[in-house]
Amino acid sequence: YEPAHARVWVPVGSTGSVDVLDVASGTFTRIDGFKTVERDVRGKKRTMGPSAATVGDGFVYIANRASNEVCPIDVSTLKPAKCLKLGTGTDGVAYVASAKELWVTTPKDQTLTVLDASKPSTLALKTTVKTDGAPEGYAVDEAHGVFFTNLEDKGGTAVIDVKTHKVKATWSPGCDADGPRGLVFDAAHDFVIVACTDHVQVLDAAHDGALLGKLDAGGGIDNLDYVGDKLYIAAGKASKLTVASVDAKGQLAVVATGDSSEGARNAVADASGNAYVADSAGGRLLVFAAPRTQP
Repeated sequence: YEPAHARVWVPVGSTGSVDVLDVASGTFTRIDGFKTVERDVRGKKRTMGPSAATVGDGFVYIANRASNEVCPIDVSTLKPAKCLKLGTGTDGVAYVASAKELWVTTPKDQTLTVLDASKPSTLALKTTVKTDGAPEGYAVDEAHGVFFTNLEDKGGTAVIDVKTHKVKATWSPGCDADGPRGLVFDAAHDFVIVACTDHVQVLDAAHDGALLGKLDAGGGIDNLDYVGDKLYIAAGKASKLTVASVDAKGQLAVVATGDSSEGARNAVADASGNAYVADSAGGRLLVFAAPRTQP
């Protein structure tokens, strides 16, 4: 979600495009021209292409799994700038405003690739951070200069210093053998909230990742979003969206639930609390109205 223009950016790998939804009008603008490639995934042919987005300073950065590129898009013109090709496969992307850096999870090499985004339209390779496992998901504590990522294959949550690019600690979020997936940072309470595949777990960042509250939200959870004081959880196997609140003790409470579609995951919320969930199998973006406040 891009707050400045109230738009949701949807990378669509199979069409080699990024579809940009204007929230007010409900209309899409399509940005074409991204490279695609067909690969075997678990015995099935799948078209790979643009798959991740993050909002930076006047640009949105798109990661493309087909070409291992990260491409800046000018938010004013919706025109692409020159893409930067990485030496390994891209996954997630996160903009770190305090450092003017773009951090890319590159799990095949068990690294995070850090790009210099001080010139927003021209990315440059800065460094790599070696992780003890395949990084999955991302969250940033801007105030304390900390980057978080999960180690999907090892079950940990890595804590990385933004200035030194060094891993400071690894916490255990208590996920099962499938490993942790996405995560978000709750700046108001100094909590890291981790998505396991069928529940979310709150970690206390101020106390070495101590386990706090837990909430079952159905199978097939991947990435999360956290806006205001609400956590948005889309479970692809359970075909359900859950909106939860987090209190000062790290306990979670369900605010609302809604039926989605099988495989629909990775919820994104806008400034008003409306949620958007990509239904890749159906070629749709599911839109959920913000939960009603109780009188």
